Amino acid sequence: MVHPRGFKDHHFGMNTDISFSITGEHSAEASDALRHELVRLECMLSRYLDGSDIQNINRHAGIKPVCVNPETCMILSASLSFSKLSKGLFDVTIGPLVDLWNFKQATRAPDKIRINKELSLVNYRSMMIKQGVSMVGLPQSNQSIDLGGIAKGYAGDCCRKILENQKIASGYISIGGNVITLGNKSDGSCWKVGIRHPRESNSLLGAVSVTDTSVVTSGDYERYFDDAEGNRWHHILHPKTGYPAKSGLISVTVVYENSMTADALATTIFVAGKERGLKLLSHFQGAGAVLVDDVQRVSVTNNIASVFQAAEGIDISIL
Repeated sequence: MVHPRGFKDHHFGMNTDISFSITGEHSAEASDALRHELVRLECMLSRYLDGSDIQNINRHAGIKPVCVNPETCMILSASLSFSKLSKGLFDVTIGPLVDLWNFKQATRAPDKIRINKELSLVNYRSMMIKQGVSMVGLPQSNQSIDLGGIAKGYAGDCCRKILENQKIASGYISIGGNVITLGNKSDGSCWKVGIRHPRESNSLLGAVSVTDTSVVTSGDYERYFDDAEGNRWHHILHPKTGYPAKSGLISVTVVYENSMTADALATTIFVAGKERGLKLLSHFQGAGAVLVDDVQRVSVTNNIASVFQAAEGIDISIL
């Protein structure tokens, strides 16, 4: 049985809001372990923190490969697999474009000439990874890695392992909307993870009922700016055009047991669009998705239709 003792927390980390709720005899110890793990991962994977593996790789771009943590090597190797599978629609060498668009402060799109210049640096094939000796390098100066499409997912998997090691049987963790569930709720019912409506503030499209799985959403409403002409520019950039992706989708939610895979898939499907995205999804047995197109039609893959409950007034189609 799950011990009635529980622990909840909410804080800022990994450049996003983090919350969790866990129930079990060692919930306080598990909570401390989660906080320490999230700090450790941020210090290793953030491109903005001095001394991180990613910043070290980026600073030595065009100079030499550097030694990194084996975990960093593993994540970058996984990212290359997604890049190859998607034929470049997922690419962690997108850092120069992320810096150019600067979504935290920008009020207008960058000049096309500048976009093309930075776009020439984006090339997942150029990244050198030597897993045996944990070394990573980028061949051109000014190239840079950004793990925004995969790092939070990996952090979720690490957090789940910590809870399992602490014998926590019931819990959820939300890392910037990347939700990881462990077991069921303490009352035995499934976790219900809400999916945000991409166009209506403080509203949900619906919710999925899940156990021991991850629910990850990528949408054009997460970070964006509107320019003087009324154009919306969102943060999910297309690695081949240099501009925010226009695939016909405005929100993608992936439901899958592995959080890192779900994270990368949500980003990739958003860029790929519905038809190509579903083909990518089919490579991962058991993975399901909720897709919202640019006229706000909601589609749900058949394998998760029975656990998706649409909000009132929301019509869905089954894929």
